[in-house]
Amino acid sequence: MSILNIFFLVAAIGVSGYFLGRARAKNVSGGDLSKLHSLPGYAGAYVFLWATIPSVLFLAAWLMAAPFMLENTVRTGFPQTEQDTSENNQNLSMGMVRSLAGGLREFSVDERLGLPKIFEEIGPKLNERGIVLGSNGQDFMIDAAYTLIALQDKSRFWLTVIAITTSFIGAVWALSRIAIRLRARNQVETIILAGLIAASSIAVLSTIGIFLSMVAESGRFFASVPPMEFLFGTVWDPRFAAADNPGATGQFGLIPLLAGTIYIALVAMIVAVPIGLFAAIYMAEYASSRTRAIVKPLLEVLAGIPTIVYGFFALVTVGPLLRDISAQIAGIATGDGASFIQAQSVLTAGLVMGVMLIPFVSSLSDDVITQVPASMREGSLGLGATRSETMVRVLLPAALPGIVGALLLTGSRAIGETMIVVLAAGVAARLTLNPFEPMTTVTVKIVNQLTGDLEFTSPQTLVAFALGMTLFFITLGLNVYALYIVRKYREQYE
Repeated sequence: MSILNIFFLVAAIGVSGYFLGRARAKNVSGGDLSKLHSLPGYAGAYVFLWATIPSVLFLAAWLMAAPFMLENTVRTGFPQTEQDTSENNQNLSMGMVRSLAGGLREFSVDERLGLPKIFEEIGPKLNERGIVLGSNGQDFMIDAAYTLIALQDKSRFWLTVIAITTSFIGAVWALSRIAIRLRARNQVETIILAGLIAASSIAVLSTIGIFLSMVAESGRFFASVPPMEFLFGTVWDPRFAAADNPGATGQFGLIPLLAGTIYIALVAMIVAVPIGLFAAIYMAEYASSRTRAIVKPLLEVLAGIPTIVYGFFALVTVGPLLRDISAQIAGIATGDGASFIQAQSVLTAGLVMGVMLIPFVSSLSDDVITQVPASMREGSLGLGATRSETMVRVLLPAALPGIVGALLLTGSRAIGETMIVVLAAGVAARLTLNPFEPMTTVTVKIVNQLTGDLEFTSPQTLVAFALGMTLFFITLGLNVYALYIVRKYREQYE
């Protein structure tokens, strides 16, 4: 039985238990519901929770643990020559066994045996069972695949039996406990409270998990490359070891990447913040209802455009346009017509990214400004202030904490952008103050270092985690500073 069918069956038992619990609560009350500690609905919810939660928790635990246990069992059946190889080779073999098991489930052996000539023409190896293996396949993988299939089938059978049995036992036990003085409401609310706490903890636990994983891998990187060399190096050249120089590790200077990240994000913010903030002020204070209903959705459409489209727009339109305009200006000024703005440059990426970020600033700032109490606006206007004076001296200061949050979100979005930078600013890790030349960012180099079939054993790949830690601390610093601003001005206006 599939996992989805098991889930639906457990849910059906829970729903049935809900109605049976309500009915039993009414029966034990003798028709006088005032005798019950909790209403019948709580009794039904009590049965539903006991019928579903233990079974779902068991289902989740089984699904997380079973693949590791089954694959470890299969590995013990590998030939001794295979078990003596490295862990990476065993993982590769296990991946092939896993793929072969999936293929065997999809196609029957008879269907494969009917096409031996075609398989021989393609070039893979056809073993005596009629199973097609790739060039790296070995015969023992067939037996391992069949073993894995048998273990998976047995695991799914016992999973179905235990999950349904657990659900049924939970429902019966909960029904047996329903009585006049059963505090079903208290227990249901306790379970719901625990669920809310668990849901609110997911973000915190996810952040901790991401941080710990990056710290562990970054530690492996810094074991090969000194931290000071990484943090203060001005050259980014992560060469892989060559045949004539196997000890080459390259140079991993962070400064060029960090400078490019901040520079491009700064140009984008210079474009996005004034336009987005002025658009928010217009929509919140000056635009009519009809105009606002049209303009705001149109601005928010910009946020829904994929970033690859923005990057393509920068590559084929904005970059060449800036290059041609600069060539015309240079031709008028000097007569040589040499362009001083390259098609891929910080300016190109910043302009296009700024356009992408406008809806982030405008929509969030507009929502914050409109949430300022109307009494503050009306009081300012009643004292004789103009609408512009009210906006500058009353509404904007009151909305400043929220606007800072909007700008923080916008800045984080700019720092984390990748596709626009790749297409509009290039991948050259260089240190320059000229916005007309190409630069790159931390996120682009993370992608570059993790592109291809690589193992996380060399500094060239492990550096991606160190770069990720850098972005993590940059974002943390932005959040701390924004929290300081928010608390400072919130104390003033509350």
